[in-house]
Amino acid sequence: MSAAPVRFGLVGSGWRSEFFVRLARKLPDRFAVTGVVSRSAERGAEVEASWGVPAYRTVDELLAGAERPEFVIPSVPWSVTPEVTKDLVRREVPVLAETPPASDLEGLRDLWRETGGSGLVQVAEQYPLMAGHAARLALLREGVIGEVTSVQMSSTHLYHAVSLIRHTLGAGFESATVTAKDFTAPLADPLSRDGWSGDLTPKDASTTLAFLDFGGRMGLYDFTDNQWWNPLRGRRMVVRGSLGEIIDDSVVRMADPRTPVESALVRRRTGTDLNLEGVELHHITFDGRVVYRNEFVGANLSEDDLAVVDLLWRTGAWVRGEGPQPYPLAEGCQDHLISLAIMESARTGAAVTTTREAWAV
Repeated sequence: MSAAPVRFGLVGSGWRSEFFVRLARKLPDRFAVTGVVSRSAERGAEVEASWGVPAYRTVDELLAGAERPEFVIPSVPWSVTPEVTKDLVRREVPVLAETPPASDLEGLRDLWRETGGSGLVQVAEQYPLMAGHAARLALLREGVIGEVTSVQMSSTHLYHAVSLIRHTLGAGFESATVTAKDFTAPLADPLSRDGWSGDLTPKDASTTLAFLDFGGRMGLYDFTDNQWWNPLRGRRMVVRGSLGEIIDDSVVRMADPRTPVESALVRRRTGTDLNLEGVELHHITFDGRVVYRNEFVGANLSEDDLAVVDLLWRTGAWVRGEGPQPYPLAEGCQDHLISLAIMESARTGAAVTTTREAWAV
């Protein structure tokens, strides 16, 4: 891609905006934050002092700043995201909308009516770009385990998990029938985004299980409250195909008609023992060949951070006409359509079948 840093602006000054600013600081040769729109002058002053980026009160001021952003991220509450997105599209500004792009089905439909034809909106869905998932998806595209028939996902929640399930199965915009159920059980919860609590007292935690039937291909969704942070609940993924399966980082398939073999997805992580290269992932290999490579070595980023940086970089390439759309609005709408069905089925106890929506083109 072009050598100049990718320039982006932010609407909103909460923790998610700070997340994007932090990543841009890590890679100043790749990214530049042109400014942040905040609701008050006081908060704007705090942003400028602590984040080191210009703060503005309005989108007009952001776009007229010293450097015009190539795209803007509305990092605001769900209820506000659609309106900010529509406003930016009316100004013909490319948008990387946070997930979900709208909070409910009518909001998704309205957002699509207003902006879908513009081709200006992408969604900040980074999970298919996370190293392990990207490596598994690369193997699936090669047909290593044949035709993919089912996936069991226990990792992240709702639209993020649906994105992974859809991409793993190769499900597009066809209808899905969802059957879900919630149940509650005691679970200690010692760690959250706020840090360690020091409390190991079990408290009621809700788990949602959902079957997603895409007409012969099946997804199983399994998520427990705060599973992202809670060290007492792990993450796992099982992908089954007509010629084998992938269980987390283990791949089983046939070498010939009489020889089943097992191979591993192997990470090269540096910084252990006497390795002095820094603490980060370099690549993932499968049978001695690279199936995922960290294109941002040297920034010492976590795998989640790497996925977000990759998404930002791909968005920059897209707005410059040097790469494909990273995650179109239609994909983000479909993800949340199905996640809404999961919530409705869990609430009512009845199966929910999604309809074919206008973005299913």
